[in-house]
Amino acid sequence: MPGDTEFTTRQVRRARVAVAVVFCVHGSVTGSFATRVPWIQEHASLSAGQLGLALAFPAIGASVAMPLAGAVSHRFGARTALRGLLALWTLSLTLPALAPNLFTLCAALFVYGATSGMSDVAMNALGIETENRLGRSIMSGLHGMWSTGALIGSAAGTVAAHLGADARLHHALAAAALTVLGLVACQGVLDLRSTADEEAPPRFALPPKSSLAIGLVGFCAVFAEGASLDWSAVYLRDTLDTSAGLAAASTTAFALTMAVARIAGDRVVDRFGPVRTVRVGGVLATAGGLLVVVAPHPAVAMSGFGCMGLGVAVVVPLAFAAAGRSGPNPSQAIAGVATITYTSGLIAPSAIGAVADVTSLVVSFGLVTVLACGLVLGAGVLRAASREVTTKTADGEHRYSG
Repeated sequence: MPGDTEFTTRQVRRARVAVAVVFCVHGSVTGSFATRVPWIQEHASLSAGQLGLALAFPAIGASVAMPLAGAVSHRFGARTALRGLLALWTLSLTLPALAPNLFTLCAALFVYGATSGMSDVAMNALGIETENRLGRSIMSGLHGMWSTGALIGSAAGTVAAHLGADARLHHALAAAALTVLGLVACQGVLDLRSTADEEAPPRFALPPKSSLAIGLVGFCAVFAEGASLDWSAVYLRDTLDTSAGLAAASTTAFALTMAVARIAGDRVVDRFGPVRTVRVGGVLATAGGLLVVVAPHPAVAMSGFGCMGLGVAVVVPLAFAAAGRSGPNPSQAIAGVATITYTSGLIAPSAIGAVADVTSLVVSFGLVTVLACGLVLGAGVLRAASREVTTKTADGEHRYSG
């Protein structure tokens, strides 16, 4: 995307609000889907193993499609591309509940994941461009808005499931509402367009080398996040013999901790910088992992999971921001980092289970603790390259090197 396009301060501030709503809409789709997975499993008559296979396809679809997002944005412009990709994502929410069997569900979830991944890249690229023009960090808050949207979608889905609503109707109504909201929000994002002499990105390309090291830092954070979200309740129940209610509360508390930390994270990043923030976060996450591993009591383990949530919350937003400033093709670099982090989210739950089958859940979270140390060691790669941008104000021009 072009880095020298001029926008007024008012336009940039409006764009910040608009892209925050886009992140919230994107998260709401995920939350709406997740709560109705049991209904979808029953409707398609799937075993647990078949459902596990089907649930791998969103990540596969996203990994395949994300590298295409840069070419779409170059061809149509950032705003138009985001408008179209976000609408495809919100409308794809209707597909899984319509699937009558395993084959059609896998196909539906592949499309669901592909549209999710492409819109994810497009909205993160626009978020980074908006951050550059504001001259201060907003990416952590934007991802906090995604988490907030996921919580809203989950809450609405929980109510629908409690009422026994047909998921096809629930998802059709949710998709319609979110599509309209998303289209309205897209009107306010920055209208970035490629210049006539700007070379088009390849239609499909492997992630650039600049994004690999950044992606590995994101991999460590997402692995710890996925392991904690999917296994914290099981860990408390099986390892520390807690009640089902307390075990479930630990997962909810972890998700809320992540959301709050991301919303508040921009102020921390602005004050201390991304490298120091991630290093301190890595220390906190490592300490949290150690608390989980040695916990003699559920309260200690829950404190450990909370520390991990606080420690990893801002890492992925900062990884996307660093990728967007790491080379001449931000969308391609963002797609590379997104592909690596999506892969981490895909393999983390199964890897924890596989290690636990051979050893124990305590050993599995020992692995998570080791990966959390990777945040401390790798934080230096998030030191973004300086980029000077210009925001036009009533008194003149404000330049910011980010």
